[in-house]
Parts: sequence; C-alpha cells; structure tokens
Amino acid sequence: MKKLSETPFVHETAKVTQSTLGRYTEVGAHCHVAWSSMGDYSYCVGGTQIAYATIGKFSNIAANVRIYASMHPMQRASLHHFTYRSAMYFEGETDDADFFAWRAENEIAIGHDTWIGHGAVIMPGVTIGNGAIIGANAVVTRDVADFAIAVGVPARAIRQRFADPIAARLDALAWWDWDHDQLHRALPDFRSLPIEAFLEKYEA
Repeated sequence: MKKLSETPFVHETAKVTQSTLGRYTEVGAHCHVAWSSMGDYSYCVGGTQIAYATIGKFSNIAANVRIYASMHPMQRASLHHFTYRSAMYFEGETDDADFFAWRAENEIAIGHDTWIGHGAVIMPGVTIGNGAIIGANAVVTRDVADFAIAVGVPARAIRQRFADPIAARLDALAWWDWDHDQLHRALPDFRSLPIEAFLEKYEA
C-alpha cells in the first residue's frame, strides 16, 4: 500500500516544473504541474494539467482536470503558436516573453479543502474559495465563493455546502492549518461528528 509522507510523491510518469509541493502531497500518473504551488496534503491524479496556480492545502483534484486552460492571443491577427513560440518556427527568432509574462499574471488561486471534479476546466484568473466543490466537466470562468458547489458550462453556483454562519466558523477554525498529529487525533471526529458538533468541540 502506498504511504504518503512529508516528502511529496511524484509518479514516475508525472512531470513537475518550477513548482513547489507541500508535505503529504501527491502528483499522480501522467500529471503535469508547472509554475505552481500545491499546499500540504493536496493531490492530483490521472492526467491532470496544472499551470500558473496557487493551490491551498487538502485540495482533491480528480483525473483529467485542466487548471489554467492556456489562452491564445485573440487580439492578434493570428491565434497561432508561431506568434509567441516563434523560436520553434523561425531561425534567429526568440519566443515572445511579454506574452508569457501576461499568462503568468493571470494566475489561478484555489483555496483549502476543495474538490475539483473529473474533467473540470479552470480558466485563467479565477479564484476558488475554501471548501468549494467544482462539478465534473464544469468550465469555471468566474470566481467561486467559499463552500459553494458550482457545476455546468459555464459553471455557476447551485448551492452552498453550509449555511453562511457555519461556513464562517469553519473558515475561522482553519483546521487545515493543524499539524499532522492533531489531524490524526481528530480523525474519529472528522469521520463521525455532525458539522455543528465538530465545530463546537474544536472551537472550545
């Protein structure tokens, strides 16, 4: 059985470029992570591609997700690579550094304890709040609030996981910042306590 540890696990078929991975993280088979960070305990599996993203702790990222669907230069006479990956096509040309800098400025931010469903696409510049759920095959073009459930194309919030007072208490509790031993001690309560009972116990 695979055992995760403070050393990130990167599958032999995965590729991680200019990125940082937290403790107990996993980058699964055929995933690509570039110019991004993944917080402690976050994972991605099965062909997911991530670029220009800051991902919080405990993010659950399913297979074939695309976080940062690359933008082409729609304002130019041509959308094609040759205008910005020019070194691939023309002797003596360099790539368009300004264009890639623009891509990097449109970073994605994903909060703690999120669930990004199978095949979802997260567009540049989007922020997804703590505890949010993105449905399978959704295309997220705008921000998603804390603890919202967003589905569809384009994605829209269909409901909140918790009432606003509960969500605010969860944010304030910030259990995702607990250390590993504290998480372990609380495991039975994560498994069995209703949300209000869990909050009452650990707020004290």
